[in-house]
Amino acid sequence: MFGSLPVRERRGSISESPVSELQTSRPNLFNSLRQDFQIIFARDPAARNWLEVVCCYPGLHALVLHRLSHELWRRKFPFLPRFISHIARFLTGIEIHPGATIGQGVFIDHGMGVVIGETAIIGDNCLIYQNVTLGGTGKESGKRHPTLGHSVVVGAGAKVLGNIEIGNHVRVGAGSIVLRHVPHDCTVVGIPGRIISRSGRGCPLEHGKLPDVEGQVIRNLLDRIEELEQKIQNLP
Repeated sequence: MFGSLPVRERRGSISESPVSELQTSRPNLFNSLRQDFQIIFARDPAARNWLEVVCCYPGLHALVLHRLSHELWRRKFPFLPRFISHIARFLTGIEIHPGATIGQGVFIDHGMGVVIGETAIIGDNCLIYQNVTLGGTGKESGKRHPTLGHSVVVGAGAKVLGNIEIGNHVRVGAGSIVLRHVPHDCTVVGIPGRIISRSGRGCPLEHGKLPDVEGQVIRNLLDRIEELEQKIQNLP
């Protein structure tokens, strides 16, 4: 689990302080699949019955195939894990490398365009929307993809890139690009991502109420320019 280390911030950017490695739960395959199924009813109000969920939720299909391919990957089967992930991508539009580690109770909502890299780690009870990328930033070897803590929400179109760690109960706004470590219980928006709230656990990610970080900075600059111009005009 993430350690509680001191946080340092400069000019509103996300702290670069390292956090300890996440330990995801490792239940057996049956329990993981059961949690994947049950969490959909808790997270999606459109889920009406079990038949609809089993047949019409590509996020569930992608996770089922990933858990199978991941088991084969861990047992060092050649070719077959990558082929299963390729079939899953073709069927669901969700690309998950078989080497990625995914905890239980994860929900990929809609899911089209989601990409999860080989060394990515996702904690329990995370919610990932469509067109999210958990990717790398270059051709480096070793751990090169993000680690998400428990109960993280990643909004539609967000990109979390590099070997960075996202704390528990973090919320990433839609369209954000996160390139640095994020401590627990924060809301992150913008390009690059900036912490705009430390509101604690349980707060929903209400995209309609998220602030426009870049717009506010520009507004402050314009106000300052107008203030300076007024001072110049009033000089004797």
